[in-house]
Amino acid sequence: MDKILIVDDTPAVLQALSLLLEIHGYEVITTTSPQQAMQYVNQLRVSLVIQDMNFTGDTTSGEEGKSLFYQMRELNPHLPVILITAWTDLEQAIELVKAGAVDYIAKPWDDQKLVNTIANLVALGKATTASAKLERQQDVIAKAQNQAEATGLVFASANMQRVVDMAVQVAKSDISVLITGANGSGKEKIAELIQQSSTLNTQPFIKVNCGALPADLIEAELFGAEAGAYTGANKARVGLFEAADGGTLFLDEIGNLPYSGQTKLLRVLQTGEFQRLGSVKTLTTKVRVISATNSDLLQAIASGEFREDLYYRLNVIELALPALAERLDDVMPLVQHFLGDRQISIAAEKALLAHPWYGNVRELENACKRVSVLKPEGVIEPSDFALLEGRSDLLVTPQATPTAGNNRVDMNGKTLGELSTGSTKSVAEPNKADLETAMREHHGVIAKVARQFGLSRQALYRRLDKHGIEY
Repeated sequence: MDKILIVDDTPAVLQALSLLLEIHGYEVITTTSPQQAMQYVNQLRVSLVIQDMNFTGDTTSGEEGKSLFYQMRELNPHLPVILITAWTDLEQAIELVKAGAVDYIAKPWDDQKLVNTIANLVALGKATTASAKLERQQDVIAKAQNQAEATGLVFASANMQRVVDMAVQVAKSDISVLITGANGSGKEKIAELIQQSSTLNTQPFIKVNCGALPADLIEAELFGAEAGAYTGANKARVGLFEAADGGTLFLDEIGNLPYSGQTKLLRVLQTGEFQRLGSVKTLTTKVRVISATNSDLLQAIASGEFREDLYYRLNVIELALPALAERLDDVMPLVQHFLGDRQISIAAEKALLAHPWYGNVRELENACKRVSVLKPEGVIEPSDFALLEGRSDLLVTPQATPTAGNNRVDMNGKTLGELSTGSTKSVAEPNKADLETAMREHHGVIAKVARQFGLSRQALYRRLDKHGIEY
């Protein structure tokens, strides 16, 4: 039912207009307070406003009504506002009509004319009302939720639709796919979609985060190891390529795979053959490989950190996942997915759409979890999401980037100084705030954050895990 808000300081006017509009099937909300009116517009998403021009006794200047109108326009530029005026307010009413008010009526008003005006605005859509906008948004959200049930994804943007369409298309073949995008943007979900949409959907689907494993264990994890192949290997270990035989292996953070592991991975992709650590026996496997990275592999190739031939073997098809800030149409569907049918104010929605979302969907999900815990009931306002943008008290001066050269590295991967200078330059250990700030500034790109602090990727991952920072 369409909500009509009436703002007038005369109870008799409120009563007469309420009765008239309720008879014609509208839900009516009334107030004598401009401040209360703004709260209603923000929280109740009214379809149309009828407002007086004066709200204080013996006041005839119309400035109060003018101020209220412009406040509502700033909050919701598409909200239809009808002005109800005395003859002394006519000049200002005309000014506000030029500024966007849809109509004005004089006191006493013509009932039929007023009802017809409202019917035209609400039912026939001669103006873009807030309720019509909400209905369209709900349609998009419903469509996105239907797709989420089938794919595990929640989206409504054209950018994501293109990625999903291509993912479903490439899923029909067995070619290797490289998914690129910032941390928290949904790369793993796209990998799951490819697996679900492929002919291998009943076969093993094994995931491994190459960046979360110590460098000396990644090869054993991928290819297996014989007993005694390394310290602590008391029995033979089956690698993920063996376990995924006939199915799909998802290699997340592929840019962190050590060079020796890259060489073995290339051989598997080329021939289907590999050897366990500590063994000379050649094993065979048939596995589809989907990989993902948030780093710039071309830059890693240029710096000698990543094999170019492996890159092109992995990147037969690249699915570039846009950051959440590049697909704002997904924000509110995701919020509704995380928060259910919770009511969100217009001001909160505007704040969510204006936020840069450096942490992408993961940051948005965390913000929604916070709301669920700290404000389980009531209308959700911008402050409830505790968005950090602009909080200067949480920002720290980043550490200086070490100068490139022959750096000496400690057992944790920490850069101590340049051997070429003969000096030892101590680099301060980053604290949690330093790391969080750097992750925001570099949009979660691990390689750039590690470079800022003079750390290896593995050393940075250990510090992120230590401080409980998601990546």
